[in-house]
Amino acid sequence: MKKILALTLALVMMIALAACGSSTPGTPSSPSAEATASASPSAPATAGIPKDKLKIGFIHIADPNDKGYTFNHDLGTQKMAENLGLSKDQIINKYNIPEDDKCATAINELIEAGCNAIFATSFGHGDYMLEAAKEHPDIQFFHATGAAAASSGLSNFHNYFTSIYEARYLGGIAAGLKLNELGATKLGYVGAYPYAEVISGFTAFYLGAKSVCPDVTMDVIYTTSWHDPVKEAQVAKTLIDGGCKVISQHSDSTAPATTAEDNGVFQVGYNADMSEAAPNASLISARSDWSVYLTYAVQSIIDGKQIPADWCQGLAEGAVFLSPLNTKIAAPGTQDAIDKAIAEIKAGTLHVFAGPLTGSGVDFDNKTVTVDVKAGDWFHESETQSAPYWNYIIPGVNVID
Repeated sequence: MKKILALTLALVMMIALAACGSSTPGTPSSPSAEATASASPSAPATAGIPKDKLKIGFIHIADPNDKGYTFNHDLGTQKMAENLGLSKDQIINKYNIPEDDKCATAINELIEAGCNAIFATSFGHGDYMLEAAKEHPDIQFFHATGAAAASSGLSNFHNYFTSIYEARYLGGIAAGLKLNELGATKLGYVGAYPYAEVISGFTAFYLGAKSVCPDVTMDVIYTTSWHDPVKEAQVAKTLIDGGCKVISQHSDSTAPATTAEDNGVFQVGYNADMSEAAPNASLISARSDWSVYLTYAVQSIIDGKQIPADWCQGLAEGAVFLSPLNTKIAAPGTQDAIDKAIAEIKAGTLHVFAGPLTGSGVDFDNKTVTVDVKAGDWFHESETQSAPYWNYIIPGVNVID
């Protein structure tokens, strides 16, 4: 299997990520260490902690009412608790914790409450989690979307993410086929920040659309916020006014979906089945089943098993999935096209970032970097660490300031 060797260390480390997707999530099982995205150092085995002695804390940037990222991660928590037979009083949630010193306060409160394991789900929580992990080696710390665990050298600090780009590619197929039906070629994308996770996601979405609509182009506008329904609606309206007939998002609310419905266009969602909010606009949504990792990580604590520094899984393991296709508005043949792509991704015959593919981006030092993936090769996203590191804008994608 060929590999892309041109990644620089600086690019690999530029992962500023989100608080940020078969049609139903698979039943989670405890994956082996070999199934992780990285060969990063693992925590040594311990004696384990009896299940009835566990207390687990979660730090979220928003709350489940966002019907987006926090909503979806919280569903994973609930499913993990059900899978492992944990009681409600064994789980403590800290909602609406910003990416500032309030995160440190929340961590300390969870430690004082007796938590054996603490999960934080937004990128900006990472520095606070790292410092806490250094000070409390007897507690396991888990940070979603981050990239510092492997380099930290700490056995009690872990990063995790999902290969959501696979589900976004599939959502792009639904979008591209809808464009074909409409006789249109322009997509729009509501992005949170110009960070690798967001860029990786919208590139995968665009490539999925391009696989069925070769002339497609896509405009991207950033909101500079993970969760701001007002801004998300404003950006969605700007994209629609600019001629985008199908829009998608890396943002945490249903505002893009409802804005699409109010303006007679279509939408591909993220984190939740947004057809409930916009039944006449939302085609499908890319989702993560966080319970796959949460069940694995907590069961490993109970069993005293090694936990990798990095973990990332996708379609094949049930860690990403799609909401049910809204067949009332989807283009004919959409489900068949998605099912075919799912089978090929699982078989390893379809790679999302397959060549020929070129693009340019900006690395951690604000220097321009480029990528050139040759035909027959592909970019190995989330293979050397859990967090995405595709950070290139490709031809056909237009970022609007």
